[in-house]
Amino acid sequence: MFPERDSLHSCFPFPGVSPGGERLAKHRLLVRPARSEVSPLCTELTGLTQADVDQDLPFTEACRALAAKHHTGQFPWASWGDYDRNQFTRQCRHTGTQYPFNHRHTNVKAAFTTSYGLRRRPGMPRAPTVAGLPLEGRHHRGDDNAWNIAALVLDLMGRED
Repeated sequence: MFPERDSLHSCFPFPGVSPGGERLAKHRLLVRPARSEVSPLCTELTGLTQADVDQDLPFTEACRALAAKHHTGQFPWASWGDYDRNQFTRQCRHTGTQYPFNHRHTNVKAAFTTSYGLRRRPGMPRAPTVAGLPLEGRHHRGDDNAWNIAALVLDLMGRED
């Protein structure tokens, strides 16, 4: 079990990928942990260390920077499952931070499962294989996950034609 799963996380990358017919660019904004050090589990999963995040922005400032630079409140957004959406909502509420995203959210995992007629929802690292796409980068690394999820969104858009 992961005891960290139910706690508020303060170490995660903000992935930003804008699929407008193609994946445009990867963007990563790291958040400096406010209440903890980067855990060995976080380092194992993401490759990020405490030194990587020591000079980064606190959560509230990172949310403001994300919204200002990428206008995230103006566009619908998507993630693999509802975990990220729920985590952002919870952490924004906990810290009194304005939610940086548009409230229109797509659960890509659910859409992918339906589109491919699967009985069980696949994990993110398996989905590109199902779609005939490569898994790029490191699973659990936010910018790499966002890049792969954007490819899956574009794949789903192509299936609707």
